[in-house]
Amino acid sequence: MKQNIAIVMGGYSSEVEISLKSGEVAYNALKNTDFTPYKIHILKEKWVLVDDKKEEFLINKDDFTAMVAGKKITFSCVFNAIHGTPGEDGKLLAYFELINLPHTSAPFYQMAITFNKRDCLSIVKPYGIKTAISYYLDLGEEIDTKAIVKKVGLPCFVKPNNAGSSYGISKVYKEELLVAAIEKAYKEDSQILIEEFLDGREMSVGVIEYQGKIKVLPITEIISENDFFDYEAKYEGKSNEVTPANITAIVEKRVQTVAKLAYKSLHMSGFSRSEYILINDEPHFLEMNTVPGLTDASLLPQQSIAAGISLEALFSNAIHMALK
Repeated sequence: MKQNIAIVMGGYSSEVEISLKSGEVAYNALKNTDFTPYKIHILKEKWVLVDDKKEEFLINKDDFTAMVAGKKITFSCVFNAIHGTPGEDGKLLAYFELINLPHTSAPFYQMAITFNKRDCLSIVKPYGIKTAISYYLDLGEEIDTKAIVKKVGLPCFVKPNNAGSSYGISKVYKEELLVAAIEKAYKEDSQILIEEFLDGREMSVGVIEYQGKIKVLPITEIISENDFFDYEAKYEGKSNEVTPANITAIVEKRVQTVAKLAYKSLHMSGFSRSEYILINDEPHFLEMNTVPGLTDASLLPQQSIAAGISLEALFSNAIHMALK
C-alpha cells in the first residue's frame, strides 16, 4: 500500500506564490513514484488539503489529518516546500516534531539558524569559511550611515536578515541612499544585514543528503543581466545560469570542500543550496537556503538533473531519508 505524503506549500511570507509553484512541481513528480502525494496549503487564513479539482478540506491541527469524502487521510511524512516562514525558519517543523510526523527538512533548530543570516554566518566563520564584512541593525536602532560605510564600504548590500528570493534587497552605491534601502528591507524583517560588495564570480552549490551520504551537486555559475541576482534574475529569466560552472578542477574541488564543510558545520540534513562569491578563486559564503526553489526556473532541480538524478528520484530520496 502506498504511503501518503503531505506536500506543504504556501506559507506566510512574500514567497508564498513561489512556494505554491515549488509544491506543484513536487506533487507532479511524486505522482510517478511509490508514494501518494497530497497538496497541503499552509496559509495565514487556513490550512487545507487541496485536491485536483481545487476542492478544499480543512486540516485538523491536532494531528495534521483531513477528512475527505468521509475518509480520514493520515500522512506518513511531510515534504516541505515552504520558502520563508513558517516552513524554512523551523516553526512548522517544530510542530511536526511535536506530533512525531517525519519531514524532509533538517531539525527545526538547524532550520531556524540557517534562516537567520547573521546567526548562520556566526557559525560557519569559526570553521575558517570566508564571508563578507557585515554590519547589523535592529528595528528602532539609530542608523549611522557614516559608521556603516566605514565598516562595509560602498557599494554594499542591504538585506532583510530573515527573508528569501531576494525580497527587500538593495545594492547601494551612495551613502545618502542607505536609509531608503534600510527602510525597504525593514518591510520584510525587523533585522537588517548590511554586507560589503564582493566583486567576483557568483556560484550556487546544492548540497543534499542522498542515499545516506552528503552529496555536493554540480556547481552553477550565475551571470545576472541585472545589477545582482535579484527576483527578476532568479525567476524571470534575467540571468544566465551555467551548470556545471566553467571553473578549473582545483577551484571546483575548493568550492565543493567549503560547501560540504558549511553543510556539516550547520548540522544540516535534507536539501540545501548555498551561495558563494569567488574572490581570487577563494569561495566566500553568503547564505544557505534550506528550502530551495523547485520550480522550472530554480537552480537545485537543474543541478540535480546535471548530476543524473531525476526529480522523482530526488524527491523520493528526501522522503526515504526522512522516514529512516
